[in-house]
Amino acid sequence: MSHETYSQAWRLRYGSSTPEGHPCLERFLSHRSIRKYSLKPVSEATIRTLVACAQSASTSSNLQLYSIISVEEPNLREEVAKLCSDQDQVRKAPWFFLFCVDHYRLRQAANQVGEEALGLSYTEFYTMATIDAALAAERMVSAAEALDLGICYIGAARNHPEKMSELLGLPTGVFGVFGLCIGYPAEDLKADIKPRLAQDAIFFRDKYEADISVEDYNVRMAEFYTAQKMKGDINWAMRSGRRVDEHHMDGREGQKPFLLENGFIVK
Repeated sequence: MSHETYSQAWRLRYGSSTPEGHPCLERFLSHRSIRKYSLKPVSEATIRTLVACAQSASTSSNLQLYSIISVEEPNLREEVAKLCSDQDQVRKAPWFFLFCVDHYRLRQAANQVGEEALGLSYTEFYTMATIDAALAAERMVSAAEALDLGICYIGAARNHPEKMSELLGLPTGVFGVFGLCIGYPAEDLKADIKPRLAQDAIFFRDKYEADISVEDYNVRMAEFYTAQKMKGDINWAMRSGRRVDEHHMDGREGQKPFLLENGFIVK
């Protein structure tokens, strides 16, 4: 995997020179999704350390409303890959993890000491669990990339929640919210840094700025798409607009009934 300097990574993200006085944090700016992995093994000790890093992330009220499932058995991994839009990186990554929002463990613990835990049916605690899972995963990812490992998040893990739950034995109150591939990048892999929106479109001071233009970003992304041998005449706004229409849900439109049946966001 390429190791850009801070200035190179900044230019690839924003299409401009690095402002003066910025601390050089190139490892964070040079993140990219890795979808092809080498055969170099990632040791159990490394994974245990990465899980420890994940568990060191902030968690609201120390409730730890998430769980991490490592899918290792080959036939099981194959079935999981099929549920995740048949993505080959899910099938071939040295390690694949399903990050889950988890109300089951806390409900069981509370019941054992005579508490009903009725608040877990409120939307707030689903939101809290989702944040917990995301924070843990990103801490794990940052640690993995510090070891020159590559990662790829898998949102398609939400495509078939009922089947995924059955396959991995998830009890009521547990939902696989995203997957994560980890491994050493393949030596012949070319994975480029993807441009991001200008900071002025994301970062505001004191109040939200509703008058936002993405034209510059459309131009930069058109150049990126062309370089990636994708259709450069379909810009970011067009692609993103199509991605969020109701015809591109890939099975995730059934997520709300599943969540309700499993005790989430009832109130």
